[in-house]
Amino acid sequence: MVSITLFASLFVFLILNVPIGIALGVSSLTAILAGESLSPGYITQSLVAGCDSFPIMAIPLFILAGELMGAGGVSKRILDFCNVFFGRLTGGIAIVTVVVCMFFAAVSGSGPATVAAVGSMVVPSMLARGYSKSFTLALIASAGCIGVIIPPSIPMVIFGVSTSTSISDMFLGGFIPGVVIGFSMIAWCYFYCSKKGWKGDDIPFTWERARSVGWEAKWALINPLIILGGIYAGIFTPTEAAAVAVVYAFICGVVIHRELTLRTVVAPIASACSTTGTTMVILGCATAFTKILTVEQIPAMITQGIIEMTDSRVFIILLINLLLLIVGCFMDTTPAIIVLSPILLPVAEKIGLAPVHFGLIMVVNLAIGFVTPPLGINLFVATRLGNVPLEAVTRGIIPFIAIMIACLLIVSFVPPLVMFLPGITK
Repeated sequence: MVSITLFASLFVFLILNVPIGIALGVSSLTAILAGESLSPGYITQSLVAGCDSFPIMAIPLFILAGELMGAGGVSKRILDFCNVFFGRLTGGIAIVTVVVCMFFAAVSGSGPATVAAVGSMVVPSMLARGYSKSFTLALIASAGCIGVIIPPSIPMVIFGVSTSTSISDMFLGGFIPGVVIGFSMIAWCYFYCSKKGWKGDDIPFTWERARSVGWEAKWALINPLIILGGIYAGIFTPTEAAAVAVVYAFICGVVIHRELTLRTVVAPIASACSTTGTTMVILGCATAFTKILTVEQIPAMITQGIIEMTDSRVFIILLINLLLLIVGCFMDTTPAIIVLSPILLPVAEKIGLAPVHFGLIMVVNLAIGFVTPPLGINLFVATRLGNVPLEAVTRGIIPFIAIMIACLLIVSFVPPLVMFLPGITK
């Protein structure tokens, strides 16, 4: 009865368009009142306990670092540097957009932040050069998904905390899949732009120009090396790396690039606070929801049900992917990971998937959810950048979704793609 009440009330609240954090909290309270296992005070305890974790501190810090880097000129300098090498190719600025998103992913950890920071610069330029709005906005929305796959990644932190999986191993596991997805998008951009006749710029490549732009962008380019190198060298933890990223972004914006002042720094801090507040409410309420799942032994029942349904490893992996793709259309990444990882991880381990491998499968699935309606937060960020209705973006998004699903299947069925880098560090 408690389980039915829990899921039925959550479904009703989501249909009524109640914010996901509030929906999780109220449905948990409803289920508690329907049973006798927990007291209503557990909701209050969960709001504190769900956020009272050292690894969780990385989330607001990475959010703030991403905001400061976008406002402080880091993303602009990365764009200028990448344009030197790729701008002259067919579809040059489209290719540059993907490459810049891959670089920015290595410092922000957030998909929407990547779309906003990079899109605000490249969208006007692409439209001015004759690229269609549909392709341009679909490209930036899709490339922004790489922000949560290439480390550091906020969803990887959440998965690691939720399942007691090494966050450093998750970061290492995400690097190769993120690069594969990025290069797959680059290949499609080149093919599609060749078909449309969209050429690159006419500025000739010279080593002098590359040296000059590279020197200007040096502080932005070494940023990922400091963050990721520090983690993998054992100098600091992922949480401490997030703090280093904030300090480094602030110094770059205020002292080195001088694009942040006491007046302009308020906006990125306020944006980071707003995003963090929403995320923490979701984390706290989702902790209560997950506890009820555990008390009612729902993960164990689902695991047993799936295993009894079929013993085919391939079919179970496809079933998990299908479920996560559907969930990604309707649920934000944070609650989806917190709620579903304890349910699906036992199933994954039963069929021989390592926690890190399953975590990457989950993150890539939910990253695709950033560009699938009706939730598709990257789509909404892109529509605001282009000042167009959602339909204009969705027309161009289908090829990119197909590319990401193809890469998802490769990640799912080729474990060394994920496990190679974590393995060599052992």
